[in-house]
Amino acid sequence: MHEARPRSAILLIHCPDRQGIVAAVTEFLFRHRGNILQLDQHVDTERRIFFMRVEWDLARFTLDADEIAARFARTIGRRFRMTFRLHFSDEVTRIAVFVTRLPHCLYDLLARTHSEEWRARIAVVVGNHPELADVAARFGIDFELFPITPRNRLAQERRQMDLLRRLGIDLVVLARYMQVLGPRFVAAYEGRIINIHHSFLPAFPGARPYHSAHERGVKIIGATSHYVTSELDAGPIIEQDVVRVSHRDGVPDLVRKGRDLEQLVLSRAVWAHLERKVLAYGNRTVVFA
Repeated sequence: MHEARPRSAILLIHCPDRQGIVAAVTEFLFRHRGNILQLDQHVDTERRIFFMRVEWDLARFTLDADEIAARFARTIGRRFRMTFRLHFSDEVTRIAVFVTRLPHCLYDLLARTHSEEWRARIAVVVGNHPELADVAARFGIDFELFPITPRNRLAQERRQMDLLRRLGIDLVVLARYMQVLGPRFVAAYEGRIINIHHSFLPAFPGARPYHSAHERGVKIIGATSHYVTSELDAGPIIEQDVVRVSHRDGVPDLVRKGRDLEQLVLSRAVWAHLERKVLAYGNRTVVFA
């Protein structure tokens, strides 16, 4: 169950680094009676970019929620050339999960939302094969089938995007979806598509990476979750992890351990996104603790 908490606001900020940014932001919140709950910052000293995540209690805040962004931009944002996003803790993120045939990541996402561990709702499961329709049905989630072939790919993507718009989807999670999204789709949901894959790339590409890794006697296997960009599997990384393996592990052991890791790494990445703790810039991310 997601713990009840007072409504708060969250600002994610990045801008050119200079003196006085923290003082200006905190003074803005103090002036409007905002009680700071969390404040994290980071400076990329090579690029001279400043990053901040600040969350504050809205109980006594003197600005209405729909006034905050405009007032902040006018009094602080423009002065420091800030790019910022404003969120509120009671937002319920609407998720579309894209799948092919492997169910492990889908089950994990459904369990976490169904138990209200996350302040999110899976509004639809989208598949290019029908095998996982019954999994979605067990959780009372609609399943939409879009078979993909080289000839119908663009038309199907347009239909998928129409569906997501109708449902008001905020986040797309590729839960081992074995299709490459086109540039129009990626651009429409920039910074809002999260993928998961094993970390054998580029050494062991293809459909049987665990078999190839086993033949080479690898000693660790891993998983990577990242935002999707137009460059395949090369978007800003949100979360990664590894587990050690040995000569005693056969291919089934590697597959089992790899899938366990995939669902864990994917859930951590989605959680960080839902908690508004990820700032992507260039092809990197700042993930606040």
